[in-house]
Amino acid sequence: MKVHSKGDAGNLAEINIIPLVDVMLVLLIIFMITAPMMKQGVDVDLPETNAAAVSSAPEDMVLTIDIEGRLFMGNNDKTPYSLTTIEDKLKSVFENKEKKELYLQADKNVRYGYVAQVMAACQRAGVERVGMVTVPEGKEINK
Repeated sequence: MKVHSKGDAGNLAEINIIPLVDVMLVLLIIFMITAPMMKQGVDVDLPETNAAAVSSAPEDMVLTIDIEGRLFMGNNDKTPYSLTTIEDKLKSVFENKEKKELYLQADKNVRYGYVAQVMAACQRAGVERVGMVTVPEGKEINK
C-alpha cells in the first residue's frame, strides 16, 4: 500500500512483519522446549483392563494412591495424606459440591485391603460414587 502526497516522492507506509515472525518463532521454540518440563503428577503404575473409557471433566476430583500407600488429591504431589487426614479433606472438598464423585487412581501393586480402606474413608466423607482409573491393555501410560 503506497501513500502519495503532493510533495512526497514515494514514501512507503507498509507494515514490516519480519520482526513479528521472528518473535513468534522464538516463542514457539521456547514453548516446545518448556512444555514437557511442566508435566506434573504422581508416578503410579496403573492396572490394565479392557473396559471402555469413561468421559471425564476437568473439575473431576482424582485421588491417587502411590506404591508406598501415600494418598494425593488431584495433581498435587507435594502434600501426601493418610487414611485419617484424607477423610477430613474429602469432607471439606465435597460438602458444598452437588456432584459427589471421585476417581480413584491406585498403583497396581498396592494391597487390595488398603484400597478398600481408602474407599470406605471416601464413603464416610460423603462421596457417593467412586470410579477406578485404569490403563487399557497393551497401552503405556505417559509418565
